[in-house]
Amino acid sequence: MATPSPGVDVSKIRNFSIISHVDHGKSTLSDRILEITGAVDPRLMRAQYLDSMDIERERGITIKAQNVRVHFEGHILQLIDTPGHVDFGYEVSRSLAACEGALLLVDASQGIQAQTLANCYQAIEHNLEIVAVLNKIDLPAADPERCKEELERVLGLAANEVLSISAKTGEGVAELLRAVIARIPAPVGDAKAPLQALIFDSTYDQYRGVISSIRVVEGTLRDDVKIRMMQAGVNHEVEEIGVRSPEMTPVSQLGPGEVGYIVAGIKDVGGARSGETITEAARPASAPLEGYLDPKPMVFCGIYPIDGDDLGDLRESLDKLRLNDASITYEPESSKALGFGFRCGFLGLLHMEIVRERLEREFNLAIIATAPSVAYRAYLTDGTEAHIDNPTDLPDSSRLDHIDEPMLEITILTPSEYLGTVMDLCQSRRAEMVKMDYLSAERVELRYTIPLAEVVIDFFDALKSRTKGYASLDYEPHGYVTSNLVRVDLLINHEPVDAFSTIVHRSNAEYYGRKMAERLRELIPRQMFDVPIQAAIGGRVIARETVKARRKDVLAKCYGGDITRKRKLLEKQKEGKKRMKNLGRVEVPQEAFVAALKLED
Repeated sequence: MATPSPGVDVSKIRNFSIISHVDHGKSTLSDRILEITGAVDPRLMRAQYLDSMDIERERGITIKAQNVRVHFEGHILQLIDTPGHVDFGYEVSRSLAACEGALLLVDASQGIQAQTLANCYQAIEHNLEIVAVLNKIDLPAADPERCKEELERVLGLAANEVLSISAKTGEGVAELLRAVIARIPAPVGDAKAPLQALIFDSTYDQYRGVISSIRVVEGTLRDDVKIRMMQAGVNHEVEEIGVRSPEMTPVSQLGPGEVGYIVAGIKDVGGARSGETITEAARPASAPLEGYLDPKPMVFCGIYPIDGDDLGDLRESLDKLRLNDASITYEPESSKALGFGFRCGFLGLLHMEIVRERLEREFNLAIIATAPSVAYRAYLTDGTEAHIDNPTDLPDSSRLDHIDEPMLEITILTPSEYLGTVMDLCQSRRAEMVKMDYLSAERVELRYTIPLAEVVIDFFDALKSRTKGYASLDYEPHGYVTSNLVRVDLLINHEPVDAFSTIVHRSNAEYYGRKMAERLRELIPRQMFDVPIQAAIGGRVIARETVKARRKDVLAKCYGGDITRKRKLLEKQKEGKKRMKNLGRVEVPQEAFVAALKLED
């Protein structure tokens, strides 16, 4: 039963999100806020309360932005907990659009990191009030004075206004909530105007259909009206509206500035995309709200069902995931080696890994993902241009004029003692330095332009291992640049296997070809004939390995006697193997695909 909601006083509402670098304590702070405001029964409290997916709890990271309404000292606080990893920056930008303020959380022992800067600039672009907070002040390594000074110098936030808390012990969290009430402005909006509400996230429930998280901007949303999706142009009957506190609690209306959820029996996954504007069918608004820019995928890979009969299930699962994560793109493709599947685009490698894992866990699918690749632009000799996100689509070199590859501008923050090793890593990945700044005596900010293809594989892991985990990375697209690129094909028994084709820089082609040929030699089972594995650029073979044939001992029964008889048997075996080699086909087992595509173990 919906609780009657006598219009909430807008001046008592505060909408804010928590932004920070990964692992600086956002989810822990959310837990303390839920505890202090009494939103959760102490017996039901658990760590990372708002992280609802198993995969978030296991990895200790937030993947989906979550929202919750709490009450504190006569005010309604609507908190949106956002992810910290660079691959989920799109989630952060959508959440910021639903807020008036942001808590910028900084680890007092680590100081400003790359994502701290990126998220802070995003909040400034959205014109949000920023409240800077130092977390983990209870750690022995904490140095709050140095961090405050850094925040003032790098971001221009007054050092005397920076709050100090410990999200783990709860120290200073109540003062932080009072600062939110004092410093973050209340939302503005007219309750009598035509309804405009923005969908900033949606999930799919198999019993209730689409459940959308919304922020009412103008007007009042009631639970007994017919609504219209302005971009999709479709009408729906409202079944339930409510707020998360943190459990879903139905209410009879949501006024301007309020954040809640809506269920309207929407079964079609495309009917409630993020960025959609909801209005009343009887009294529609004149124009939709500004939605979100569609994020551009940066990393592509093929996803195929291991059992071809699961193709329909895979399509349906991708549809439902896209509702929850609008940054995935996909289109059908086929491969000689793997059958029918989808070419999917992601914002980064961690994003790709998470989506693959969610498909396997949440939808019980057995899938194979091909090696990640990026989108190139190929310019042909006849003056036309082609977008290539699958290496097998690259035209023949005789028709190719040149290829442009996507570049990134990366920002690396590192302790100065690791400066040499970080610069060495960047140079080995064809990066060019833009500038270098010392933030303090012991911290350096490096800016480079680097090909996206060099970052995609294992750049982040290599950076972390070279700096003992202290360096942080942020990146943004930086156009296209012409490069000397070639396609390396792998041939098994003289047959090209399209799933292993990749586009690499000419200087790395031989190393990649040799490495893949060696790996496949270990993975492909021995046949009754020799199996050559070749890596080739066009018609030129650059590496070769051979899987040796199984041999049967045909001389076992010939003890003693004439040598010519033995030779005759061996010749006969040799003829048989030659005939098998001409007729035989090598089946590459699925495990070999999976293992070989985990590029650099």
